[in-house]
Amino acid sequence: MQRRAILALGLAALIAGCSPASQKEATQPGRTAMKLATDWRAQAELGGYYQALATGEYQKRGLDVTLIQGGPAVNVPQLLAAGAVDVGVGSNSFIALNLAKENAPVKAVAAFMQKDPQVLIAHPGQGVNGFADMKGRPILLSDASITAFWVWLRSKYGFTDDQVRKYNYSSAPFLADKRVIQQGYATSEPYLIEKESGIKPAVFLLADSGYPAYASFALVPDSLIAKNPAAVQAFVEATAAGWKSYLYGDAKPGDAAILKDNPEMTQDVLDQAREKMRSYGIVGKDGEIGQMTDARWAELFKVTSEAGVYPADMDYRKAYTLQFLPKGQ
Repeated sequence: MQRRAILALGLAALIAGCSPASQKEATQPGRTAMKLATDWRAQAELGGYYQALATGEYQKRGLDVTLIQGGPAVNVPQLLAAGAVDVGVGSNSFIALNLAKENAPVKAVAAFMQKDPQVLIAHPGQGVNGFADMKGRPILLSDASITAFWVWLRSKYGFTDDQVRKYNYSSAPFLADKRVIQQGYATSEPYLIEKESGIKPAVFLLADSGYPAYASFALVPDSLIAKNPAAVQAFVEATAAGWKSYLYGDAKPGDAAILKDNPEMTQDVLDQAREKMRSYGIVGKDGEIGQMTDARWAELFKVTSEAGVYPADMDYRKAYTLQFLPKGQ
């Protein structure tokens, strides 16, 4: 589902958000222990990580991974900063850039979504056939989105801040007004809206109109990169293999682990989300999974710095490293 804005909670509350279903009692001899914090509750959008764990991809590369399930009380950057986890899932490019802005010693080492799944959703039959048609219409946005993809939309399409309406992760305001447009994930909200209301909404993926951001990053502290680069590489390779298996192989092991960690999830939601990730090319195909380029990062930084989100002289390259990109799935 949608990733919520990061909440500034105490470390004790964050650790309390750990998912016992994914814990291990002790590190097995000869393996490197790693704690992985995801950015939201178990769902298909995290399927590659669950699949890698369930099918033994981490174990076969010498890792003993403990998965900490995300949620509204889990702040991944804070866990990384406190040394409570070794790897964290970053929802979008802005998390990595914000860490660089604060000179935090953390880097994105792989992007497991080649396209950010962010979409804008409109009612059918309202003359909205693309982003340009949304100019002047009310748009439901979360606070976090206003300083993220909204910056790109304003720059490219001339949207204005007076269009913004508060989005509280409920589709009720959208369903009540046919003129309203709502943010969402391609893999989640459109299906849930149709399932709830019978309305098949018009869906527009930002990435298909040039939005250059990646998503679902593996964020790793600089200290681990320096201390054990082999473990970082092994984690990236195993996760890439997990994503390939989850999307293009037998997803049952990953789905079973997801449903165990998140009893509120249902199989139909998992199935449609996996199909959407394939059809939209969100994760990418063999050879693309986990990849990043300097050019994509430079393009996103140019737009955001020109809009005043980041200082023009900020060293955005501190947000990531290309050292550990998957060498092949």
